[in-house]
Amino acid sequence: MRVAFAGTPEFARVALEALHGAGFEIVLILTQPDRPAGRGMKLQASPVKQFATQHGWPVAQPRSLRLDGKYPDDAATARDAILDVRLDVMVVAAYGLILPQWVLDAPRLGCLNIHASLLPRQRGNKLAWMLRQPS
Repeated sequence: MRVAFAGTPEFARVALEALHGAGFEIVLILTQPDRPAGRGMKLQASPVKQFATQHGWPVAQPRSLRLDGKYPDDAATARDAILDVRLDVMVVAAYGLILPQWVLDAPRLGCLNIHASLLPRQRGNKLAWMLRQPS
């Protein structure tokens, strides 16, 4: 099964590693652009990008997926990459961008979003969720 994966932080990297370990064919990675981090504010790749690079998977880092948005060239390049790989499924975990309809329609079998908590009950900020719980 041809799978694209969209995610950015360590939680997403763990999910990607599990997909790879289960034998799925990873054909494309979408992750947030590299960001300045640390004392020197040097550009740092996301955990997902680092893992993808180790495995030689193609990586796209669009700033937006909205074809009519602020970065239409990024979105168009991502669209071409997504359509070129003929996806069966896209798995999304803590990606950080809203997926427009054209992305949701691209995989033959659809998209699957995984989340670190039970939704909708535990949605949002973890601290706010814990404070709302009875003691």
